[in-house]
Amino acid sequence: MLRLAHSLRPSRARFASTSSQQKAQETLIKALEFAKKTLTPVGERVGVALGSYRQPLLYNMSVTRELLKQIYIAENLAPPRSLSTVLDAYSTVWTRVRDVAYWRTILSNGEWARVGVYAVEAYGIFKIGEILGRRSLVGYDLH
Repeated sequence: MLRLAHSLRPSRARFASTSSQQKAQETLIKALEFAKKTLTPVGERVGVALGSYRQPLLYNMSVTRELLKQIYIAENLAPPRSLSTVLDAYSTVWTRVRDVAYWRTILSNGEWARVGVYAVEAYGIFKIGEILGRRSLVGYDLH
């Protein structure tokens, strides 16, 4: 824990005195110790509540994590490096949506099926987000 607090220590140019640095480091150490004290009993209670399902569940979660890592690496996934990348992507989509020639081209070469599948995927992801947000499959809980 001290190593983490030491690695997160700000540079000397940021604070006027070393006492400020020491105070910030002590505060960070106290926060980490409090988090450890608070989260450890919660994790143990969840483990006890799961009973005999705990081991298979942990195994399946670790397998899923490793699989997702392999997909992330194989597909060369990464968050956008800048805002301009995101803006360029949205501007390209918007220009294609407004262009009648683009729609004629995808209808003639059969590309419309792929665009349709992408649209259904986007709609499905949106609906899953709504379900998770409502915490209910149908309607909102009004009670």
